[in-house]
Amino acid sequence: MKLSSLLHQLFLFISLILFPGFPLVHSSYHDYSDALSKSILFFEGQRSGFLPQNQRMGWRANSGLSDGWMYNTDLTGGYYDAGDNVKFGFPMAFTTTMLAWSAIEFGDLMPPNELRNALVAIRWATDYLLKTVSQPNRIFVQVGDPNIDHSCWERPEDMDTARTVYAVDAPNPASDVAAETAAALAASSMAFRSVDPGYAETLLHNAVQIFQFADNFRGAYSDNSNIRDGVCPFYCDFSGYQDELLWGAAWLRRASQDNSYLNYIENNGKTLGADDNINEFGWDNKHAGLNVLVSKEVLEGNMYSLQSYKASADSFMCTLIPDSSSSHIEYTPGGLIYKPGGSNLQHATTISFLLLVYANYLARTSQTVNCGNLMAGPGSLRMQAKKQVDYILGDNPMGLSYMVGYSNYFPQRIHHRGSSLPSVKDHPGFIACKEGSIYFNSTNPNPNVLVGAIVGGPGEDDVYVDDRADFRKSEPTTYINAPFVGVLAYFAANPNPS
Repeated sequence: MKLSSLLHQLFLFISLILFPGFPLVHSSYHDYSDALSKSILFFEGQRSGFLPQNQRMGWRANSGLSDGWMYNTDLTGGYYDAGDNVKFGFPMAFTTTMLAWSAIEFGDLMPPNELRNALVAIRWATDYLLKTVSQPNRIFVQVGDPNIDHSCWERPEDMDTARTVYAVDAPNPASDVAAETAAALAASSMAFRSVDPGYAETLLHNAVQIFQFADNFRGAYSDNSNIRDGVCPFYCDFSGYQDELLWGAAWLRRASQDNSYLNYIENNGKTLGADDNINEFGWDNKHAGLNVLVSKEVLEGNMYSLQSYKASADSFMCTLIPDSSSSHIEYTPGGLIYKPGGSNLQHATTISFLLLVYANYLARTSQTVNCGNLMAGPGSLRMQAKKQVDYILGDNPMGLSYMVGYSNYFPQRIHHRGSSLPSVKDHPGFIACKEGSIYFNSTNPNPNVLVGAIVGGPGEDDVYVDDRADFRKSEPTTYINAPFVGVLAYFAANPNPS
């Protein structure tokens, strides 16, 4: 018997032990509308602050109510980024941008109640982000000491670890976080414009102000010695701050239609690395998303001088088409986009989002992408996205939905404190920092289902072991879910795209 066959048999054996009754088959149907509802509901499980009466994730309760006290300012609210109890500003801002972009591009495809829920999820973030930029020449970039927090396994409602506030004051730089926050507020202003124009104007005004801070004092926030130990290695700026400046300007242009931001992109593109043509998109690297966003201007005939952005976007799309001569994205044997480093599904969701957005831009202008040996139209881009979506929802070698609460088979032991510990309603007594370890080490399923959470996902071999300790695979994050909201809205309305 070949080694590959032996490994496959071992894989099946392990899968059946870990997931008894598991159908190791592909599904031919997905309820994208159900998945959409759950992808938005997930954000209620990540809320920090004082929870409203209509909170649907009932096992959560108030937390972090004193955040900001050491600066004598209110920094309550916002989201915990993943399975811990820290509010990291950099990924939270990116999450917000992607939620808003989802609403902008695909909100008209959402049922009215789900669009409302999506706007509520956005506003929970923007209300907090407005607090972080409420003081001139200062931005609050984080609440909570991650080193202390990560040494505990406790519910957010029980937090007794240091709620250290990390602030950056001019002339110290925070271009990455500040410009991403500008992008988030600008994009969100568009999402709210038709339903709450006053709030939209507030968001846009603050976006303009914080972008000036980002541009005037250029540099990476994680280079500041007074906060570096708190933000690194968790959300260091690994790829540089330059892409965020262009990204923030692009969103301000789209939200305000102010030509000065087009000029900014044109005049600063080379110095800020726009020609690097980096095929990445996520909380740390905005290049591929920037190219798609700016391409809208080019495709609509507004700025031919920005043609290089469209060329980069075209090139990126061609790398994603397996039959293209320029295809070089790595896929697992089961067909999932794979990039090393853990939390892999963040790449699958963001790239799927870009595929759909670019397909829409091409369709509206009746254009295709020249990939050398083939022409890729909107339909082929949408089909590539659909393959990723269906894989995540269960069409994979494990037969497992990587969205918690979707289908009958999903991860039961996710790396998430609130989900894995008994809720305060079931166990009102205080559970201290180290007392939660018994729940972390338990092999029992999590008592609280974090509905809609998308975990980090399988490895390059398509294998996923349901292990709470393997945070690279079993931890959900807000920035995995945020782009998936738009993606699911599209497929709920167009289950068989063309």
